[in-house]
Amino acid sequence: MHEILNMVFILGITGGLATGKSSVAQMFGKLGAKVVSADKIAHALLKPRGVYFKKILKEFGQEILQNGEIDRKKLADIVFKDRKKLKRLESILHPQVRRVMEKEIQAYRKIKSEGVVVLDVPLLFEAGLDKDVNYAIVVKASRKEQLKRAQKLSLDKNKALERIRAQWPLGAKLRLADIVINNEGSKKKTEKEVKKIWQKLQLKINNQ
Repeated sequence: MHEILNMVFILGITGGLATGKSSVAQMFGKLGAKVVSADKIAHALLKPRGVYFKKILKEFGQEILQNGEIDRKKLADIVFKDRKKLKRLESILHPQVRRVMEKEIQAYRKIKSEGVVVLDVPLLFEAGLDKDVNYAIVVKASRKEQLKRAQKLSLDKNKALERIRAQWPLGAKLRLADIVINNEGSKKKTEKEVKKIWQKLQLKINNQ
């Protein structure tokens, strides 16, 4: 947890594969938070003709292309089978993702003296971004539920397990969390948890 500047709270939301971290981030967004997604930034960086498009293509080859664009599933199939390649991909993209996030936070602070910014970051702890947030939130679900949800995302069990094993264990993230949200149950139940956290943040803001 870090010092709050101008009463703008920065929440870092993370979890494991298919635990529902992005869904939770969107719930905060509906309540009024500014949501910044690391995945969306990375996706934008991979668009054709950009400098990162060329770097990734040079590093991982033409086989990751589909209709002239980088196919993220093909790229994921390569890197999640080889930890060195995964680290290489992260070393190319992560510094720029972090810079874009910082710019979005700064832009928000220029127009808002108080509020909440949510950073939706799968690798919050791995990339050391937890040091830049006021509260680190970990969204959890059982391994069984993760695999069930992954299948709905068109990931077979083996590929899902590859991705889970390539990440920090969920238990390690939970030990570092300031707040844990259990997303094992219904959407309504999770929304209730999110609203409680939101209300506490609003009390902190309003009491300053």
